[in-house]
Amino acid sequence: MSQERHGLRLVAVLLLGATVSACSGPAATAAPAAQGSAATSGAPAESAQLVRGLPDFTALVERFGPAVVNVQVTEKRPEQQVQQRGPQGAQPQDPFSEFFRRFGMPNPNGGGNGGPRGNAPPARGEGSGFIVSSDGYIMTNAHVVRGASDVVVRTVDRREYPAKVIGQDARTDVAVIKIDAKDLPTVKIGDPSRLKPGQWVIAIGSPFGFENSVTSGIISATSRTLPDDRYVPFIQTDVAVNPGNSGGPLFNMDGEVIGINSQIYSQTGGYMGLSFAIPIDVANNVREQLVKSGKVSRGRIGVSIQEVNSQLADSFGLDRPRGALIGSVETGGPADKGGIKAGDIIVRVDGRLIERDAEVPSMISSIKPGNETQIEVWRDRSIKKLTVKVTELKEEDGNPVRAAAEPERQGPLGLSVRPIQKEERNEVKTDGSLVVEDVTGPAALAGVQPGDIILAVAGTPVRTVADLQAAVKKAGKVVPLLIQRGEAQIFVPVRGN
Repeated sequence: MSQERHGLRLVAVLLLGATVSACSGPAATAAPAAQGSAATSGAPAESAQLVRGLPDFTALVERFGPAVVNVQVTEKRPEQQVQQRGPQGAQPQDPFSEFFRRFGMPNPNGGGNGGPRGNAPPARGEGSGFIVSSDGYIMTNAHVVRGASDVVVRTVDRREYPAKVIGQDARTDVAVIKIDAKDLPTVKIGDPSRLKPGQWVIAIGSPFGFENSVTSGIISATSRTLPDDRYVPFIQTDVAVNPGNSGGPLFNMDGEVIGINSQIYSQTGGYMGLSFAIPIDVANNVREQLVKSGKVSRGRIGVSIQEVNSQLADSFGLDRPRGALIGSVETGGPADKGGIKAGDIIVRVDGRLIERDAEVPSMISSIKPGNETQIEVWRDRSIKKLTVKVTELKEEDGNPVRAAAEPERQGPLGLSVRPIQKEERNEVKTDGSLVVEDVTGPAALAGVQPGDIILAVAGTPVRTVADLQAAVKKAGKVVPLLIQRGEAQIFVPVRGN
């Protein structure tokens, strides 16, 4: 737990050799002599400089820095940490396994292999947050407070407050906590839609526990979609953020919060020039729902989608690769009722252009269930406008729009499964149809491993994700899974939530 609490989430990495860190000095400025030479040669005058000097962040930090807080969390460790294996049989603490998980400070218990820890002390960690209302509402990352038994907020003036977790949303990694206080300093909320690559931004947070540290950089890109984060169009920056910056604000030069620092791409576990923030409009939508009802409601239309590459664009007569190709449509679902067909390419949603398939899930999920959405599709080499009534995404539904080959997630047990391929079935000699891709939570604690093949639940054979979901719901508090591991078949009892 301590590894998760200090850290941002770590985006997909692959460490194949030694890492080298380097720094470079400030960029050279244009030489006056060169300007003089151009003038005397009769060359036309240069246009006005696009960039003049470097920004001074002191006023911004002095005004809004007091609204940034340190979030300290405590959680009791499980009495026994279950040993798991990765997809290729790697041990759980192997770097190749851990680099795809959230990271943090070095494990004070030595990392290493899992094993009994009945006498282990409570796990502690910390992240960052920022105050959004003077009566004590604070935004941070869900992974900072997930599973915490105690949360303490520490302000700039070193006052400490116990905090209550109002709600958290794993899909966007946004959480809201509350402290009992009045007349607190607050941040201003900005508009991420106005961001452009090259604009200056700063982050304030607690990297490695150093509270209220300020770092600066620029917007590198917008609307980035990362693996397993199909609901967030991330803001990419080169601002230096590290473990402990999780949940801290990303400010623009007007002193407005335009994002929540959440993830980094790293081969070392530390900053390497790629940082990602949750746009504040996405986070605010989640915050408002959590404060109002304690949960987040999302829209779905019931389709699977995939990328449109150059070959597919040519075959469908599209001018260039763009949009989202619909692979399948749920029978009787919202898209089916609205006239959408397999083979359609979504090119606009409510008037917004779709460049990549990954943009569709976040757009659809942000639509309030029950509302209608206008979807333009490319069909038979022409545009067709359709109206689809959005329904609510249930947690057990998994992703409302995703490629058919993606694993399905079973929230209650922490299982991520997918249909087994014919070649795999022949290789392992099994009659099973579902293979475990990833495992967390109760299933991990029970000993289920990636690569296990699920045969039955409580004696009921399961061949589809729907079968598995239905059987788990009927099984009660303890779910007996019959799994095949290698050539052996074993029952694994999993305690549900």
